[in-house]
Amino acid sequence: MLSFFRNFFKSKIGAAIALAALVLIAIAFASGDIAGLRNSSGLSDGNAVATVGSEDVDAQQLTQGATRALERVKQQQPTATMKLLVAQGGVEQVLSDLIDRTAFFVFGKDHKILASDRLIDSEITQIPAFQGVDGKFDQNTFRQALAQQGISEKALREDIAHNLTAQVLMSPATTGTVMPDYAARQYAALLTETRTGAVAALPSLAFAPEKDPTDQQLAAFYKDHTDAFIRPERRVIRYASFDKTSVKAPAVPTDAEIAARYDANKAIYAAQDRRKITQLIVPTEAAAKAVVAEVEGGKPLEAAAGEKGLTAANLAYFSKEDLSSQFSPEVSASVFAAPVGKLATPQKSALGWHVIRVDEEEKKPARTLADVKAELTQQIVEEKTRKGFTDMAANIEDQIDNGASLPEVAKAFGLEIKTTAPLTADGQIYMKPGEIVPGDLKPVLPTAFTMDQEEPQVAPAVPGQTFVVFDVTDIMQSAPAPLAEIKNDVKEAWKIDTGSKAARAAAVKMQGEIRKGKTIEQALAAAGKPLPPVQDVSMSRPTLAAALQSGKQVPPPVSLLFHMATGTVKVQSAMQDRVWFVVQLKTIEPGKVDSDEMIRGARRELGQQLGQAYGDALAKAIRKDVGVTEHPNAIKAVRDQLAGTVPAN
Repeated sequence: MLSFFRNFFKSKIGAAIALAALVLIAIAFASGDIAGLRNSSGLSDGNAVATVGSEDVDAQQLTQGATRALERVKQQQPTATMKLLVAQGGVEQVLSDLIDRTAFFVFGKDHKILASDRLIDSEITQIPAFQGVDGKFDQNTFRQALAQQGISEKALREDIAHNLTAQVLMSPATTGTVMPDYAARQYAALLTETRTGAVAALPSLAFAPEKDPTDQQLAAFYKDHTDAFIRPERRVIRYASFDKTSVKAPAVPTDAEIAARYDANKAIYAAQDRRKITQLIVPTEAAAKAVVAEVEGGKPLEAAAGEKGLTAANLAYFSKEDLSSQFSPEVSASVFAAPVGKLATPQKSALGWHVIRVDEEEKKPARTLADVKAELTQQIVEEKTRKGFTDMAANIEDQIDNGASLPEVAKAFGLEIKTTAPLTADGQIYMKPGEIVPGDLKPVLPTAFTMDQEEPQVAPAVPGQTFVVFDVTDIMQSAPAPLAEIKNDVKEAWKIDTGSKAARAAAVKMQGEIRKGKTIEQALAAAGKPLPPVQDVSMSRPTLAAALQSGKQVPPPVSLLFHMATGTVKVQSAMQDRVWFVVQLKTIEPGKVDSDEMIRGARRELGQQLGQAYGDALAKAIRKDVGVTEHPNAIKAVRDQLAGTVPAN
């Protein structure tokens, strides 16, 4: 979990990407997800966390930004918590993005680069949340959406203005950048190179102390690494499922009901005589007769039509009445007089002369009430059962709306209540690897993790087949586990941490010895520990790229080889510092640039990265120009409140 947050907040690629990912009111509206943007932080709007030129970034903006960042993380990691986000620098990253965006606005205002009211109006009208059922901007919908979220029109317009100004200033720096041909050629050669090196692995546990830590050491380690022992939020869900079998069997349909159903559908049970045809329409009788002659001479109707630049259309089943109303009575009579597989005598309609081949016929005799009584009985029973099932769900919902508890609902409808073990938001049974939430609860799990305790809801588990009525009985908030409960885990973490420090020191020492002339094998032997032997590694860049694109795990030291210079030695950790690597790059075999397309592709890719670099440089320059002052105490107040370490004001 910790590494997930670190990777998420290291993923910013230049100021352009950062600005695009900002948590803006306008973007939230545009995505249709505007929940959670009202002022619920407990921090006043005027509590500035940073001053950018003449503008303030207030605590509410930072709180909202952190909340939205957590929501984005949760899309990939449902058990993520605000406490971990704060611990991994999420608040600082969001603040940096907000400062960038505000700095662009201040710079634009100082240099008369501003978004007009008309442009802002245009942006607002394009936001889906403000559009009516006809897909056009609706003033009432707009007002209602703002009122529902507690957002003023002024705040929305200011936010859009900030965003538009940043886009206008950033675009010239990031668009149309081109890398020189010579640089692209060098880069293209890298794309097919092969690198060879050697890797030594130093597992942290090989360097860990043999003795357990003292209680004082363990307590101090736990205090310094509390964030590593945060438990995810857990919830206990109480639920009862019901399906059509839970509904009392309906009464057997009466003869009157069956007769009424039969009378309402007489057309279905009447005798049917229909034809499936292939048709060609030509303008004159002579043309129709010519086509008939060709077909009778052995040419398929489709081929005869194609030679004349026409198409013979395949048409579905028609009754005599259908053909008569669609074309003409004469065409219909001719078709129903022709045998299957033969052409009907050409006849005229308002569209022209019809040359029609009868492909298939479908004849069904009439069915009497007695013939279909069993079928109609089953239909009526199924409909009554289905209605009883949906009525049951509606009645349960009504009882819940009127204040009934889950046990009361279950008793009233004869349902069996089940209770889960503590669950995490990703559906796992807490502390029981491999055990997951019951299937009935999977669809409602996201809702269950937003509910208050003992406020039941009813929802479909399998649409049209199964419903589940559920509530939450226990909520165990995300928090560090007490040391007494996880003492063995903390001991193991202490050993890994202590061993990791020693392994790193040994790896750095090996690095120095190799640089002085020792072989990597000699340096590893001098470490004085039973360690795995040195591994020789060789890989081409295309192989590396293919592995990454297919989602395969590439060992960190192998990836590192492609970020080193020939003859250099680097030290790298992996698996959350559980192992340290000493990596030596021995040779680079350059690739061959054998096509202009490779160079053009390299120029495109490098041009994009160059644009991002220009955008990042521009953002830094604008920050410096307008002046930025961060307010540590206010930032800490936001951090503490989000992490739950202080009570809300």
